[in-house]
Amino acid sequence: MTEPLHIADFLTGAWRQCAFEYFRDGVEICRLVRGEPELALLRYAPGASVPKHLHTGLETILVLEGSQSDESGRYGPGSLVANAEGTVHSVASEEGCVVLIQWTKPVELL
Repeated sequence: MTEPLHIADFLTGAWRQCAFEYFRDGVEICRLVRGEPELALLRYAPGASVPKHLHTGLETILVLEGSQSDESGRYGPGSLVANAEGTVHSVASEEGCVVLIQWTKPVELL
């Protein structure tokens, strides 16, 4: 990607124009920037989840649509969540959601 990203565009639904591909069961990904850090959109189907995992670097999530939950709470549109290196959690989305996610290192599934 060579064009600047405008968060306001994603907040108003521009993410619907992105090409998503399989990431894991119930979760699709659109990679915006590859490498470290990586920037992507994740689209969770209703009822999708990601098992417990360890963050080996900082992960930052902005919820664009729907909601997702972890052991600390439920996060709806506009929520900004930072998971520091060394934190552990699992993620689920009862209704489905789309998040903008940035991570500095991959997670380790537990």
